[in-house]
Amino acid sequence: MNKLSLLQHPKQRKLLFSAGLSWMFDAMDVGMISFVVAALAKEWGLGPERIGYLTSINSVGMAVGAAAAGILADRFGRKSVLLWTLLIFSIASGLSAFAAGYAVLCVLRFVAGVGLGGELPVASTLVSESMPAKDRGRAVVLLESFWAAGWIASALIAYFIIPDYGWRIAFAIGAVPALYALYLRRAIEDSPRFTEVKKKTTVPLRSRIASVWSAEHRRSTLMLWILWFTVVFSYYGMFLWLPTVMVLKGFSLVRSFEYVLIMTLAQLPGYFTAAYFIEKFGRKFVLVIYLLLTAISAAWFGNATTEGMLMAAGICLSFFNLGAWGGMYAYTPELYPTAIRSTGTGMAASFGRIGGIIAPSLVGVLVGKSIGIGSIFLLFFATIIIGALAVLFLGKETKGTELT
Repeated sequence: MNKLSLLQHPKQRKLLFSAGLSWMFDAMDVGMISFVVAALAKEWGLGPERIGYLTSINSVGMAVGAAAAGILADRFGRKSVLLWTLLIFSIASGLSAFAAGYAVLCVLRFVAGVGLGGELPVASTLVSESMPAKDRGRAVVLLESFWAAGWIASALIAYFIIPDYGWRIAFAIGAVPALYALYLRRAIEDSPRFTEVKKKTTVPLRSRIASVWSAEHRRSTLMLWILWFTVVFSYYGMFLWLPTVMVLKGFSLVRSFEYVLIMTLAQLPGYFTAAYFIEKFGRKFVLVIYLLLTAISAAWFGNATTEGMLMAAGICLSFFNLGAWGGMYAYTPELYPTAIRSTGTGMAASFGRIGGIIAPSLVGVLVGKSIGIGSIFLLFFATIIIGALAVLFLGKETKGTELT
């Protein structure tokens, strides 16, 4: 099979690229906050706990947005909800540039999070439903690879703009996706599968939520909620703190941005290898192997004693963690039928975001209590192992199966 066959159909290629750019803007905004808080800590004199709360409030919004958008997308369609979530987060991000104080910034980051959290599961559901079975997993992982492009963009903005022009300019750039939403109105359509199901019947909200936890889907839902929680908890706990952790390890702010940029570049090959393996060996293989290697990399990074070890561990952490994210986004929509697919995906993502709420604040508290970075990253090691075991023992393989 031609590995790039999905890119040879113009309509599929256009959808993947269009949804991918919206995904990239999401990542740019999330990545930006990790760099901005490192600058804000100095400018506003924020302690570790307040930094943790600021990053966590974004995840509170993402939890609300993921559940709401997932439910709405099964009712009103993937396209319209995708456009609204894109507008919400880009406008809130742009307004963040004018925040006069900590409380106002927290409110705006919550609203931005609602849009961010809603856009991701809806976009992955749309792409998953629009691709043939043989290419579906690879297409969604490639969609996820745009996340790396967004983080790289945020790292470049942080490195070249924040030190000279300040963090407000970085947030102002986050308003650009509002213009992109105008293009998306004409560029994408709802999936034929959703349109067909929508014509036949509309499942009531209560029935959709109940179906996610019905006997047929209960095992998959339990597995997904554990997987999403452990992956999001570890990701936001580790990556939103990376620039600050580098500063805590003795590097200057600019130097820490430079190192995180290099680590971020490792995300791309992580995605691309996962995109290859996911159709060759299956979803469970990619998730279990990449999660186990993420756990090992986390323990290594937290206990690195030299500059070279820190860089190598950080590169491995980015490579395997983001490859696992790609596998998770590809796997999740495949476990539900079309009528409840977006609801099930959104609810799993929403529960996962609770991990993203807890982790940054927890790290802030632990750092504030002078707990070592090595011990903190061992916590992430254990969490990721739990996620891998959940997939191994509770997950079912969906490689090559047709969506219902």
